[in-house]
Amino acid sequence: MAPVSSIRNLGPAMEKAFARAGITSAEALHDIGADIAYARLLDAGERPHFIGYYVLVMGLQGRPWNDCTGDEKVALRARFDAIKAAHGDAGMSALNSFMRDFGLIERR
Repeated sequence: MAPVSSIRNLGPAMEKAFARAGITSAEALHDIGADIAYARLLDAGERPHFIGYYVLVMGLQGRPWNDCTGDEKVALRARFDAIKAAHGDAGMSALNSFMRDFGLIERR
């Protein structure tokens, strides 16, 4: 099995984040796809970040991270927003989000 970091654009930090989300190989990441994988990252407590999402999408397509432009980027933003709404901090207060980010309460 190839490591997650063998996928274009994804380095050691993303490999560790995916491992915390239960995704431990490049093959597993390819099998579930970008949207499900990113949702699992959020469910594991990673903070949502649009650039991280589209870097993942581009990497799974074998494309450089900065290859995303125009209408494609707009469409990816809509997908990201939907994932974030379903799996992000939508129900968390700003105070709890702040406390979570500083390790004062448990990540969900």
